[in-house]
Amino acid sequence: MAYDIKVPVLPESVADATIAAWHKKPGDPVRRDETLVDIETDKIVLEVVAPADGTLEKILKDTGAVVKAEEVIATFVAQQNAAASAPVQTKQSATTTQTTQAAPQQAQPAQQKPEVPSTSEQILSPSMRRAVGEGVATAQPPAPTQAQSAPQSAKQPAVDTAHGRLEKRVPMTRLRAKIAERLLAAQQNAAILTTFNEINMGPVITLRNTYKEEFMQKYGVRLGYMSFFVNAVVAALKRFPDVNASIDGNDIVYHGYFDIGIAVSTERGLVVPVLRDADTLTVAEIEQKIADFSKSARDGKLSMEDITGGTFTITNGGVFGSLMATPILNPPQSAILGMHKIEERPVVENKQIVIRPMMYVALSYDHRIIDGAESVQFLVTVKEMLEDPARLILSI
Repeated sequence: MAYDIKVPVLPESVADATIAAWHKKPGDPVRRDETLVDIETDKIVLEVVAPADGTLEKILKDTGAVVKAEEVIATFVAQQNAAASAPVQTKQSATTTQTTQAAPQQAQPAQQKPEVPSTSEQILSPSMRRAVGEGVATAQPPAPTQAQSAPQSAKQPAVDTAHGRLEKRVPMTRLRAKIAERLLAAQQNAAILTTFNEINMGPVITLRNTYKEEFMQKYGVRLGYMSFFVNAVVAALKRFPDVNASIDGNDIVYHGYFDIGIAVSTERGLVVPVLRDADTLTVAEIEQKIADFSKSARDGKLSMEDITGGTFTITNGGVFGSLMATPILNPPQSAILGMHKIEERPVVENKQIVIRPMMYVALSYDHRIIDGAESVQFLVTVKEMLEDPARLILSI
């Protein structure tokens, strides 16, 4: 039985898509539900899978081709004994349309990919680990098949015969192009300022070290730092509602809920899954959701719902070792908190120099809606909550 492999119905507001990579070549045997092709849009990557056991007969649209919804891109022949199957299925994987500039990193503590997966830490791809020099032995990714390889212009680097130096020109993917577009829009359409502070992470580290084993045994998930930051941010947002608001035309929209985006780095780029109603979640629920998001992001299984919306974002440059950076707003949100590397530094307490595990934090905000004093007080509130975690429990 023959099938037409078609572009799936595209997300709302998406006019077309690009063939990102074919995972099979004409003539290759294919098992049912095995991925045939990745189709890239401005927002997500769609994985089109085989409708049955059979053979990919012919590819009609090569890698890089721009296609429309329900356009035929290949033909497929099912095995004669293969049962009739449902229409071709697709799987969505989150894209990197978020604009947060996760410092030199992604979004979870430090070298947040350093200790592989704190429920609140980021998932780094092998190539990213090598790039940041973590020194972690990782398996080399398999060589791409002919169908998966880059366009011809990117396969062979151009040679400067005069000087013997190599260059390679690679077309920007639409996901990367969308990131660039949003980053520029964020800077051009908002009055972005950044305020800084530093936090003594000693109390949180002590609390975490005291209960992390018991926490793991009871909830089956690791106790990370991100849940502390989420709770501290929610407490501060309740005090300063402008930081949780957004601008829509000439209106200011005040959100009566707290949907916190957690920036996560993936092989395809940065994504920001959202913790819905974070103020109603327990520490264990926050850590579990972040762990689930990290795994889904790594496996390319985040949905559009997972990455849509959000009233405030947290990103962690410390994962890659960033000591300080200025995160970029994630429109239409009006503020974003940047976490950084925890580093022991000398500080003065009671006129004595002591060594403390300190973290610089940065709050980038839209000055059109948030005043400077308000932004500073917001960040001071986060600092106070984390330096005295009992405040989070007592809500003071």
